[in-house]
Amino acid sequence: MLELAALVAFLAAGWFWLDSMRAREAALDAGRRVCSAEAVQFLDWTVAMKKMRLTRADDGRLRIQRTYEFEYSETGDDRLKGAITLLGTQLLAVHLEPREPLPPSVVRLH
Repeated sequence: MLELAALVAFLAAGWFWLDSMRAREAALDAGRRVCSAEAVQFLDWTVAMKKMRLTRADDGRLRIQRTYEFEYSETGDDRLKGAITLLGTQLLAVHLEPREPLPPSVVRLH
């Protein structure tokens, strides 16, 4: 009986790890897409899980909701924070830290 419990625990841990990797890939993809749409640079290696909790999906099933933080850059010299919230691998929300206007010395009008 102990062996069966250990096997179930091992399989559950393996499933959780694979599910977490799929969710992180979905967060990376969403971060790249939103940064591309906003014309800013997505900093790939900054994606990290901030929060995880169980919540009910629209169909009533319990799902894992994860919030990932990431960094992006507008000029290459700055670092701004963003957040991506996923329910499973489904994108729920993206938040980008408000950007400050560029100083006149950086903006060149032609």
